Amino acid sequence: MALWDRLKESASTMQTQLVAKRNDLKSGAFRDASMAMCALVAAADGTVDPSERQRVAQLIGSNEVLQNFPADDLRRRFEENLDKLTADFAFGKVSVLQEVAKAKKKPAEARAVIQIGIVIGGADGDFDKDEQAVVREACFTLGLAPHEFDL
Repeated sequence: MALWDRLKESASTMQTQLVAKRNDLKSGAFRDASMAMCALVAAADGTVDPSERQRVAQLIGSNEVLQNFPADDLRRRFEENLDKLTADFAFGKVSVLQEVAKAKKKPAEARAVIQIGIVIGGADGDFDKDEQAVVREACFTLGLAPHEFDL
């Protein structure tokens, strides 16, 4: 099976798993960590072009699991995290990873945050090495083993 096909299948499987856990994913910590993860993936290469910003914002708005939260609130949190990353990527990443760490206390939420990162990263069909690296770093932040997610 080609890498692209495995990636699509993996992202689809993770989205299905997230939907199954939707009712357990309603905390503010999960919301904050998820938006931080989305921003990390969007800015993984150190830059965010307007089309990428818009694409990720649309994915957030259409993600079934994230519909537990008001869309405008999610977008505001995503944009705030992106602003930190685009102002100074290295410094902003420290702050954004602190947001990701909010999900560490609940293993199901921590795993769901990583799965959201993979779903967002793979949505364009290219879960590139920069995106994989920030998701792997988030795994360490959350105390999860990256190999659990094939990273």
